[in-house]
Amino acid sequence: MYSQTIKEIIKEAPSFTKLTYLAAEAMGGEVLYATDEFFAEKENLIKPGRGVFIADKYTDRGKWMDGWESRRRRTPGHDYAVIRLAATGIVAGFDIDTNHFTGNHPPFASIEGIVLEPGQTVMNWDDPALRWEVLLPRVPLDPGSHNYYLCHKATPINHVRLHIYPDGGVARFRVYGEVQKDWSSVSKHESIDLAAALNGGHALACNDMYFSDMRNLILPQRGINMGDGWETKRSRTPNHHDWVILRLGHPGVLGQVLVDTAHFKGNYPDFCTLEGCMASDDEQVLEGKVEWQALMPPLKLQADHEHWADLSKGLPPVSHVRFSIYPDGGVSRLRLFGHIV
Repeated sequence: MYSQTIKEIIKEAPSFTKLTYLAAEAMGGEVLYATDEFFAEKENLIKPGRGVFIADKYTDRGKWMDGWESRRRRTPGHDYAVIRLAATGIVAGFDIDTNHFTGNHPPFASIEGIVLEPGQTVMNWDDPALRWEVLLPRVPLDPGSHNYYLCHKATPINHVRLHIYPDGGVARFRVYGEVQKDWSSVSKHESIDLAAALNGGHALACNDMYFSDMRNLILPQRGINMGDGWETKRSRTPNHHDWVILRLGHPGVLGQVLVDTAHFKGNYPDFCTLEGCMASDDEQVLEGKVEWQALMPPLKLQADHEHWADLSKGLPPVSHVRFSIYPDGGVSRLRLFGHIV
């Protein structure tokens, strides 16, 4: 989930961090291999948040650390980890986060990418037959901080390999970009969640995400807690409402909506609305150069509940939607089922 340092993401991070986190554990990413994980497990690389530090927590191998940490290397070479992305995508940038790793962070890192066939088994990640492509050449890393780097390769990939030189610890590894779904394999008669992040849906903008990120709305599975959703701050303004704009993974005609307020009990919205438009690009929508059309009547909401709504027949196709909640509060997930056009 995208629950960590929302204010920091908005104010300090580069623009590519607003894209989909392709390797997120919550999306279905997986760390497949690491050359060494003596002090801390490789799986921590793609967990939510930046990781925590507990001063007096130790294991039988040494200091407990919330990240991936290899032992001190006494032989030539370096360590690396292989991550399978949740979906094939085009990468825009990376965050190699060394949070809490100060005297034990790697001084340098590099990143490679590759496309592997579904179900392809790799027995040796050093096999020269694997055609890894350099996505980020060797770059320096600062201790205890975000290390943001752009990716200048525009080729789709579904696996990445993070190299650290020569060893050390990385708290979190973020791969940001856009999902590249093969829509030619989807029938025009098939009902599919067109807003889902795994289908290329993307949260473009919202007026408020004080407590948790708008991108959580379109993650797979149900939310695991109240932080795993989109939640706005309390409003004291009469007639206030909050909104989020989503770009669908593919234009389509929507037929059914699911609004899930899982875990939101004393802070769920009173009701919500859904509007749609057809636009040629995101800027047209963000600049207000479109006409929004209501896709359903206002929907009354309940606490901690899945709300299903069938939309009217004969609606026009849409490429973007605006989901509004009245007056404020939290929604865990939003599913928009329809047929592509």
